[in-house]
This record gives sequence, structure tokens and C-alpha cells, in this order.
Amino acid sequence: QVQLVESGGGLVQAGGSLRLSCAASGSIVRIHAMGWYRQAPGKERELVAGITSGGSTNYADSVKGRFTISRDNAKNTVYLQMNSLKPEDTAVYLCNADVQWNLLRRGEFWGQGTQVTVSS
Repeated sequence: QVQLVESGGGLVQAGGSLRLSCAASGSIVRIHAMGWYRQAPGKERELVAGITSGGSTNYADSVKGRFTISRDNAKNTVYLQMNSLKPEDTAVYLCNADVQWNLLRRGEFWGQGTQVTVSS
């Protein structure tokens, strides 16, 4: 099996910064795409940013120019640097990964989520 563990969430004032990390562990053969999603109360889960194994990235329009996704393949870890945070960025942030594991199996895995709260 594969586990994803996020860290780095917290409470920050508007205009501030946070850096989220998500480390994958388990019987990993290869991690393909990784991404960060968020879900605010009463809203649907949305993709914030994604990154392929080759380093290509994509972002939600609402975070372009403020957030940066990166990954360290040697550490099976993906990061989300969040700058110029706004109150509307408040949500639970979840890590997602497309993983080849246990040699022949491939599946999508989720972390448990980390709370980000931005005060005005």
C-alpha cells in the first residue's frame, strides 16, 4: 500500500505565506502525476495545482502567480509554496498522487488533508 502524509498547514494573516509538504511512502515503484486539491466548507473539491513526473505544472486560475508546486522525486515528496494568501484560500488542502506500486499495481492515493486558514 501507499500512504501520503501532508504537513505545513496552519493559520496565517492575509498576504502571508505557507509551504505545504506531502511525503509518499510504501511499496512505491514510481510516482506519476502529483497534485494538491482543496475543499472549503460547503464547496466542491477543486484542483489547485498539479505536476507530472517530468515537472510540467498546471494551476487553477485563482492561484496562478501566487502558488508554486514542485516535487523531489528522490524523496517522493511534493510541495506547494503559497504566497500572497487570501481569506478565500482557506480550505483543507489534500495531496493526491498517481502511483505505481507493488510492481504491477497502479492507483490514485489521497492524503488526510491539512487545514489552511487565512485571516483578514
